[in-house]
Amino acid sequence: MRPRPHGSTAQVASSTSWEADAALSVVVVGIEHQQAPLELLERVTMGDAELAKTLGTLRSWDNVQEAVVLSTCLRTEVYAVVDRFHEAVDEILSLLATQAQMRAEELQTRTTVRFDDDVAAHLFSVAAGLESAVLGESEVLGQVRRAWERARDEGGSGPVLAELFRYAVQAGKRVRSETGIARGTTSFSHAAIELAEDRRRQDGLDGLTGADVVVVGAGELGGGVVQALGKLPRGRRPASVVVANRSPDRARELVAAAPPAVAVNAVPFDAIGTAVAGADVVFTAVEASGHVLQADVLAGAARRAGGAGVLVVDLGMPRNVDPAASSLDGITLLDMDDLRSVVARAIDERQVEARRAADIVSEELVRYRTASRERGAAPVVGALRARLEELRARELERHRTELAELDPETWEKVDAVTRAVLAKVLHEPSVVLRETSGTSRGERLVEALRALFDL
Repeated sequence: MRPRPHGSTAQVASSTSWEADAALSVVVVGIEHQQAPLELLERVTMGDAELAKTLGTLRSWDNVQEAVVLSTCLRTEVYAVVDRFHEAVDEILSLLATQAQMRAEELQTRTTVRFDDDVAAHLFSVAAGLESAVLGESEVLGQVRRAWERARDEGGSGPVLAELFRYAVQAGKRVRSETGIARGTTSFSHAAIELAEDRRRQDGLDGLTGADVVVVGAGELGGGVVQALGKLPRGRRPASVVVANRSPDRARELVAAAPPAVAVNAVPFDAIGTAVAGADVVFTAVEASGHVLQADVLAGAARRAGGAGVLVVDLGMPRNVDPAASSLDGITLLDMDDLRSVVARAIDERQVEARRAADIVSEELVRYRTASRERGAAPVVGALRARLEELRARELERHRTELAELDPETWEKVDAVTRAVLAKVLHEPSVVLRETSGTSRGERLVEALRALFDL
């Protein structure tokens, strides 16, 4: 019997019975923006070094056969192929609790556990952008793909998760090519710019028009902000954009690739203070464990900015800006929580496209599950056919001397007839194995065949 779900308060989602026979399970244990506050999400977010360490830890557990960690600004999830479901959930929850620096019992109420069929349904929806804070966002598909690639490079992903993530990425690509869910505000970069424009208009300013903007971070999110700024209509463009990044080469690449409509320049990372001092708007999107912008730096910038003040949009996870800066005169600090109003508008505009995207996800899930069932049954069907063919050939050879009077043509007919009989005998079991593969009944049939025929 498969164990019960972890704890009494953990949220468990599944379309498969808990009474299934013991077998390898695919599980995902995660903390998502729908159930967790920003403070918790930023504590469990993992950078490159932490991802490598976490994947190494997961690989070291006997109970975990494969693992992929998906950690983005608004979700951290561990996908795993495990032998013992309940034990694996306990271990993964403890791992996330350590990352969050809190007790597992406290984290449990904010954790969602999915297993077997529901894992695929969830991941496909994530890749399609249907579970993002910004409906249809473009960044998440790349994040899903990179999480899989990183796990593969670290030796964590195997055949089961590789197939799952490959089909999920295909589903995400199809949603974006066949629906309009990717039109409009579909990324955190675009949402952040809309948020900044709206806030400056509330303060009596003309959006980002003519503003001096600083972007701290030249990764995917920071690069997206720079690209989106350069593509604003002429009447909404900033006067200048300055990029500060730890890697000067990456900053220069971003400047070179920026749209020519806006003047974009790069400065060294240690010159952030000077750059911010002359800014009207600052976007931060850096992968860092601590704050890259302290309150005292922003206080000086606010004094130099005068009455207009400085708008800071913190897209970092964990947050890049010292929260104490929000209490400073002349500083307006916005973060991921403040994107919700922009997100709500985008959701309203794309409900029809979201329904079309959900239909595509359902179609892709059927394709994935069908392919998985067929591939799962193939080794057993092949082994059974090989074993029975070996028995058939051996028996014919054993009786060859008794049938020595048969001429070669007749012998070939006997051989062909016995092959045909064997094929007919195997046809129905093969069909049943393929159709039930991946289900509890299929698992029982496979185990029975392995035991009966020593496969």
